[in-house]
Amino acid sequence: MMKNKQKGMLCIMGSAFFFAAMNIFVRLSGDLPSMQKSFFRNLVAMIFALIILIRSGEKLSYQKKDLPMLFLRSVFGTMGILCNFYAVDHLVVSDASMLNKLSPFFVIIFSSLFLKEKANRVQKISVVIAFIGALFVIRPSVDIFQNVNSLVGVLGGLGAGIAYTCVRQLGKQGVKGARVVFFFSAFSCLVLVPFLILDYHPMSLKQILFLLGAGLMAAGGQFTITAAYNFAPAKEISVFDYTQVVFAALLGFFVLGQVPDLYSVIGYVIIIGVAVWSFLRSKVDSHAE
Repeated sequence: MMKNKQKGMLCIMGSAFFFAAMNIFVRLSGDLPSMQKSFFRNLVAMIFALIILIRSGEKLSYQKKDLPMLFLRSVFGTMGILCNFYAVDHLVVSDASMLNKLSPFFVIIFSSLFLKEKANRVQKISVVIAFIGALFVIRPSVDIFQNVNSLVGVLGGLGAGIAYTCVRQLGKQGVKGARVVFFFSAFSCLVLVPFLILDYHPMSLKQILFLLGAGLMAAGGQFTITAAYNFAPAKEISVFDYTQVVFAALLGFFVLGQVPDLYSVIGYVIIIGVAVWSFLRSKVDSHAE
């Protein structure tokens, strides 16, 4: 029977695929305000989570003890999304992507500080090597930290890292994934409504369909990453978040016709290699337990 560590790894790789697909749909939706794209992304995820909750017969109520962590997850998750979209709008995409990929580091840091989940040497090395592989793929510019826009991108990675740490704690408290996704998505939509009203851009049917697709992929990503951090500590699975780079490259090639260069291929090899190594080490450790 598959151990929780392996389930967590598979779930976080699933979330990486869904988020990579979401970015493709967002790219295909064309020239629309980031706030508008973010709203529809979260709206679909909220409806999806609501349907699951209704079909399972669960009430839309939360225990008082869980509310502080839910609000923290929602506030920092929303901050992460908005800062990432801002970075994408104001930086070259490779720089914005690199800054967003700082989130696994923040997850491990905050999990260690607040959840007391200490990473061992192998796990620390795995994350560092995976990050090096990501740098080969996205190749940030030399002056990346010399402007405010880059600092906003760092805040995006920080927000996502704190949000996923909260997801891990909520899992420990017994809060189901659908409840976490619904609360976060509803919170984000409410925050974005004023911006949507002030700067709404009319959309074609094709744009609406692409944004619906982005929302569905975001919902898939939210559910699988929530499940991942419920199954296993961040120190054991966060390295697999870097597989999003590989999925993005494959989807970019088949959907957008983008061909990766040699540096990107080197990065893919590094990322896949360290992911497989970490997975095999996890299986050996599981047998030893």
